[in-house]
Amino acid sequence: MSQAADLEATHGVDIFGPTLRDTGCWLELATGERIELSSDRWRATACPADETMLDRCAGPTLDVGCGPGRLTVALTRRGVPALGVDVSPIAVAMTRARGGTALRRDVYGPLPGEGHWNHILLADGNIGIGGDPVRLLRRLRELLTPGGTALIETHRPGIGLRPARARLTQTGPWFDWAFLGADAVPATARGAGFDVGWLGHREDRWFAELVRR
Repeated sequence: MSQAADLEATHGVDIFGPTLRDTGCWLELATGERIELSSDRWRATACPADETMLDRCAGPTLDVGCGPGRLTVALTRRGVPALGVDVSPIAVAMTRARGGTALRRDVYGPLPGEGHWNHILLADGNIGIGGDPVRLLRRLRELLTPGGTALIETHRPGIGLRPARARLTQTGPWFDWAFLGADAVPATARGAGFDVGWLGHREDRWFAELVRR
């Protein structure tokens, strides 16, 4: 699930609909912080920073929380077999309309090809789904082939692993989320049965390639 899709599942409202398109939205933390969600990036085509992940996909790839499908579609156009999964029906429809293959699924539910994916993408902060990155990565480990990789987007160094309670601004109940800084990637990966193959940044975004043991 993307950030938006995880929120949709929690609140029962598909924020890929008019609210996101027309006004944008924010993530409000229990601390009072407000974080604007990157709706423009989700709806755009893949950018040069995204290529940091895309260039490492050389075989069947699962895009978890695909949103409107920019990465799924980019891989498809490269000739890389790619499947997007998202809980948002609007996101899935948008991905298909752009030429990608997508299913409405929860990452913790049954998924096609379990244990046989070469790569899995977790872009746009999706490592925070459910508030427990180790649990999420352990689920990805079940989906990957031995030696497969999880390509994740993290936050900048210095944040560490920061569980949080969050909600859509001024609406709905609170739910569990997490922020994973680049500095906390090695320990988090080890706890889930991965080795860090690569960790770095491009422009103002941080990425890691985790290799399934």
